Amino acid sequence: METNLAELRRDYTMRELSEDSVAADPFVQFANWFEEYLNSSPPEPSAVTVSTVSREGAPSSRVVLLKGFGPNGFVFFTNYESRKARDLSANSQAALHFFWPELERQVHITGIAAKTSREESESYFASRPEASKLGAWASKQSERLSDRKELEDRVEEIRSRFAGADIPCPPFWGGIRIVPTGFEFWQGRPSRLHDRISYELETDGWKIVRLYP
Repeated sequence: METNLAELRRDYTMRELSEDSVAADPFVQFANWFEEYLNSSPPEPSAVTVSTVSREGAPSSRVVLLKGFGPNGFVFFTNYESRKARDLSANSQAALHFFWPELERQVHITGIAAKTSREESESYFASRPEASKLGAWASKQSERLSDRKELEDRVEEIRSRFAGADIPCPPFWGGIRIVPTGFEFWQGRPSRLHDRISYELETDGWKIVRLYP
């Protein structure tokens, strides 16, 4: 039996968004919104959906944790043998989507992906808890796993291998930076007449454009 969700509705009334109120630089606008979101005490403030497309044209999305952003782009870390990394190796175009329901906001970013420097990957890896370091070594991310015990055994094997020593960054693990080519900031408004402000990259900088909801 099909579940009918037609009556699930919510009106958006908290804020508005205009061309005059946004920053000229989309990175500044994102930083402003991100700071507001942090102050709203969300459960996982750095969560972002990353969408990729495989060599065969199959789309795929997953949630990762953003570990840094600035004028050079948006950074997260992953196993380079994972599905998302393989996708980005074949097709470097990607999209990021932030959903911040506490503020009735979304941010959509399109861009081009590239690996971070090895130094940046190693620096971040060194800051991780030991359990996370062991997990990075033990997980054959996106490959088939026979059962949970196989994974737990691999963790213990890695723990024994590096016992009493610093755990180095795996050669197959590191950062990915998405360098934006476009931004869209979405603010929920009543009656589904939402505000959508787009930043389009042109030769002389960013152009601010309003979109129909």
